[in-house]
Amino acid sequence: MLCICLFGTLLYSNASPLTRFALSRPENAAIMGMGVAGTTLLVVRSPFGRRSGAHYNPAITLTYLWLGRIHRWDAVSYVAAQFSGALCGVFIARQILGISLSSDPVHYVVTVPGSYGREAAFTSEFLLSALLMGVVLFATNHRTLARFSPLLVAAVTVFYFAICSSISGFSVNPARTFSSALFASIWWGIWIYFIAPCLGMLAAAGAYIRAFGPSRVYCAKVFHDLHSTCPFPCRFAHLEHER
Repeated sequence: MLCICLFGTLLYSNASPLTRFALSRPENAAIMGMGVAGTTLLVVRSPFGRRSGAHYNPAITLTYLWLGRIHRWDAVSYVAAQFSGALCGVFIARQILGISLSSDPVHYVVTVPGSYGREAAFTSEFLLSALLMGVVLFATNHRTLARFSPLLVAAVTVFYFAICSSISGFSVNPARTFSSALFASIWWGIWIYFIAPCLGMLAAAGAYIRAFGPSRVYCAKVFHDLHSTCPFPCRFAHLEHER
């Protein structure tokens, strides 16, 4: 959230030095996507990300809970940490950026339905969340692709921002939306950003286990390197023996 606020302010604030370049909306969205994707890649591959599984999204955690790859109370702790971390990130950004973050048009990089309406925003968040979870499940449970899962997640993030940010503001993460909304005091369509990501990811998980079976979900880590201690009910070592 700290990086989202920093990139958002740099690209969209009227006081930003980048205003001299008169970037178009698609260009801003693409740059924002690359910035967030780079941050995502660093988080997932960092020692913290390797140790925790890089669950910075409550919808991902709840999906893995449904899949039986995370214990119930661990899921509760993860979700609490995700919301707390998101709020701390926005708070720190506010101390650094001040009025540039809180004033129009940045407004704490809040996510609200775009000009296409709430139905389009819901559909967008649902489909994007399903795509993200589908990529995570397919990559992390495939022997060849598992090591590339951070890069694939980052690539999907760039695609999201470049294509769909004007429809829903790009969230796919309840904690991300809630933290911005709380500071901005803008709650329009907040239910979309809680329900659609969870439903989308659960739908993707359901499709995955229907196609490959529940035994083909080896671990809840977004990136598994076999060197970091795993906090989940883990069967990742079995993947090395799969043909």
